[in-house]
Amino acid sequence: MSGRDRVLARVRAALGPDRGGAAGVPRDYRRGLGAERADVVALFTERVADLRVPVRHVGADELGTAVAAALWGREAKRIAVPAGLPYGWLADLDGVRALADVPPLDDAALAALDAVVTGCAAAVAETGAVVLDGGRGQGRRALARAPAHHLCVVHADQIAGTVPEALARLDPRRPLTWLGGTPGLEVLVVDQRLC
Repeated sequence: MSGRDRVLARVRAALGPDRGGAAGVPRDYRRGLGAERADVVALFTERVADLRVPVRHVGADELGTAVAAALWGREAKRIAVPAGLPYGWLADLDGVRALADVPPLDDAALAALDAVVTGCAAAVAETGAVVLDGGRGQGRRALARAPAHHLCVVHADQIAGTVPEALARLDPRRPLTWLGGTPGLEVLVVDQRLC
């Protein structure tokens, strides 16, 4: 018996007769918080703030002004926007040059950006994470990671209570980018209750 065989025999003996059997994976996750929508949104805001990410609530009618104010506050002069970003989000911009990421901006153009504005696919109240899946108004992963400032718009109805609840809303075949506590991230929560 070789040294390798002796070591493997000891490992098999230590594992016992059930070695190699399929281990049961618990699937009794908490699927939701069981809380009112307003409480879920409030928890998301609290968690985002805990991650030292600036977060502000705005009504849908003031989103354009809030986007402009956030960019002006960072002195952004050159921003990128993904395909499908609603025009109204940028309607109040003045003195800020918005570049569409269609066709995709090259590395030099990405490096010259001051900010990017995107939407999201989902957000998680329990963790304060924001999830992008490359869909309409979100753009590609490189766009979300390129500039020093990423302004992400989250609609209150996109906020799930827990990670399993958020995962149920997402398509696992899409490129998922999870952002939480990311340097330069800023969140605007569009809350219909504020309209």
